[in-house]
Amino acid sequence: MTTASSVLPVDTARIAWIPLAPGLSFKPITYFPDLSGWQLLLRLEPGTVIPRHRHTGEVHAFNLSGTRRLDTGEIIGPGMYVHEPAGNEDSWEAIGDEPCIVHIEVNGRNEYYDAEGRLVRVADARASRQDYLDWCATEGVAPHPTLAGC
Repeated sequence: MTTASSVLPVDTARIAWIPLAPGLSFKPITYFPDLSGWQLLLRLEPGTVIPRHRHTGEVHAFNLSGTRRLDTGEIIGPGMYVHEPAGNEDSWEAIGDEPCIVHIEVNGRNEYYDAEGRLVRVADARASRQDYLDWCATEGVAPHPTLAGC
């Protein structure tokens, strides 16, 4: 049983945006204890594209601010939710004049492919947590206790 004293909130306002690539940054929220998934805030500057990728597990994405266009042409604005089933392949782009911030839960991993369909990068909870820990070490920031280890 979880008690109030064992709950340690993650105040995302106190976590800096951690750069991943030009125009793309994140704030970790949680890593599942078995590292099978994670939750994060993802921030994309206008014009930033998330390249084609395939999800090995379900993804839940809720737009907090800004707008994105899915590769299907659908426009997703603030307050809209997108469910992506395991096996879904997609790409999307931040559009408009303000950054797009999305709360995302990723189960499994994301596999990124080049134009010829070759696997070029994998994003999973373990790699995301390492990106966070590496950033903390470089910046001299103490990792949040619930994000540092599972």
